Amino acid sequence: MTNDVSSPAAVVRAFMHAMELMDFDTALQYVADDLEYTNGPNPPVRGPAGVRAELAPFFAPIEENQFVIRREAVAGPVVCIERLDRHHIPQGWFELPVTGVFEVTDGRIVYWREYFDMATIRDALTRLTAGA
Repeated sequence: MTNDVSSPAAVVRAFMHAMELMDFDTALQYVADDLEYTNGPNPPVRGPAGVRAELAPFFAPIEENQFVIRREAVAGPVVCIERLDRHHIPQGWFELPVTGVFEVTDGRIVYWREYFDMATIRDALTRLTAGA
């Protein structure tokens, strides 16, 4: 890992930056082998392989991401980030408000849960694919 990992917030920011670039290899260096990750309504997955299996299909059609952090709160090892995820696919941009809760131990993310409204994704993709 080449980024500053001196605090839980720095670990999460470095992880999110790599994910924004869709650089799974770098991002997953910040994830503990026993990580528990829950992506919205989906069942939890474990570890770096679980994160990759969960997110690679979602990111496959995406050409570019912009993760706009709106708010960040830190309490010891817990980092909460409210952000606007902007995703560019061939049909255009769509936006998804997301809140992520992370817990960091020894420089690695051990817990990660994402909260978002699935209907927002569905509605945005429907508009884009309908040409609206």
